[in-house]
Amino acid sequence: MRVEIVIPTLNEEKSIGEVIDGFKRLGYSILVIDGKSTDRTREIAKAKGAKVVIQSGEGKGQAIAEAFQIVDSDVVVLIDGDGSYLPEDVERILEPIRKGIADHVIGNRLENFEKGAFTRLNLFGNKILNAIFRLFYGIDLKDILSGYRALKKEVYKSIELRKHGFEVEVEMTVETLAKGFRIVEVPIRYVKRVGKTKLNPLKDGLKIGWAIYNLLIRFSPARFFLLFGLILIFLGLIVGAYVVYEWFKHVSHDLLAVL
Repeated sequence: MRVEIVIPTLNEEKSIGEVIDGFKRLGYSILVIDGKSTDRTREIAKAKGAKVVIQSGEGKGQAIAEAFQIVDSDVVVLIDGDGSYLPEDVERILEPIRKGIADHVIGNRLENFEKGAFTRLNLFGNKILNAIFRLFYGIDLKDILSGYRALKKEVYKSIELRKHGFEVEVEMTVETLAKGFRIVEVPIRYVKRVGKTKLNPLKDGLKIGWAIYNLLIRFSPARFFLLFGLILIFLGLIVGAYVVYEWFKHVSHDLLAVL
């Protein structure tokens, strides 16, 4: 089984060398797709023996979509270049695919994370977004925002990625489910990242939340429109109740009644 490690990077000079070394020790081929870093990320990656491609656009999602077009291995393993995920966990990620029980494997960080790996806000936001996903999709996944995952060729070559930001993990998950592929989660370790995070908890959290709902139309259009229907029914009941209440007081609201 040919496996390619894909690492999207942006200014990760402090950690990228150690990440690549970890996979090189395990004998894996590595592709670094770099978002025009202004530090020494690309130079270090090349010196460590990774293939380096400068992405044509911007954003993590665009980098991953571009990488999926470039690679042609049986399995792609995605991992961030910030050192928060451990290369030695890759065998745990690949095991369900090797056993033939999964097409897409997600590393679940929330069961075993180092103190300081999450801020309180990020941890709370992660749990809320995952709960919303389970509510809308009815799929029992605990960590859909994990950046450590493995996808078989038939998955990564068939899914359509249009989100260019941090919503890409949600999109990969939804696309996999919508196209009928099997997803399995496995527990992994998660440690404190090296350097500053590029994720804005509030801004990106809202984008991810909207993506969870917006992408529902690809998975189940009926569920997508159900929420609109429930909102309209709720508003109709409020207006209708007011009209009836006023009618008993001998006050007519003809336009509201029509509404």
